[in-house]
Amino acid sequence: MKRSELSEFEFEEEGFKIKIKRGSGGQPVVSSAPLSVHPFPLAPAPSEGVTTATKPASGTTTSPGAEDAGFSYVKSPMVGTFYRSPSPENPAFVDVNAKVEDKTVVCIIEAMKIMNEIQAETKGTVVEVLVENGQPVEYGQRLFKIKIG
Repeated sequence: MKRSELSEFEFEEEGFKIKIKRGSGGQPVVSSAPLSVHPFPLAPAPSEGVTTATKPASGTTTSPGAEDAGFSYVKSPMVGTFYRSPSPENPAFVDVNAKVEDKTVVCIIEAMKIMNEIQAETKGTVVEVLVENGQPVEYGQRLFKIKIG
């Protein structure tokens, strides 16, 4: 800043803002702050003692007790790519009408070249597969609908 005789510099891009200003004595003073809109929406942390796979759905268009009573959802614990089978040549881990237990592996989510096995975390029957094979998924996104029991 001294060399170019700048007294103040401000830069803003996609939700990030930085401001550099020469203070008294010629020393730079740096301040940065996120803008009011975060560039990536943050998911709320799950409640203590409740797993993300069995936590009741929120924000649905129907009342919470109506359509979802007796059902649970396997939700993605991370951002990544959803795979229904361990490799393209193998059959899917589970299909519709498959019986699952707590520890039953239902899919894989690839994140940073690491294959993470996702378990049902509930006992019941798979009613619906909610994501297409090979599709990207978000944290907390519903992957499977399971009828409890």
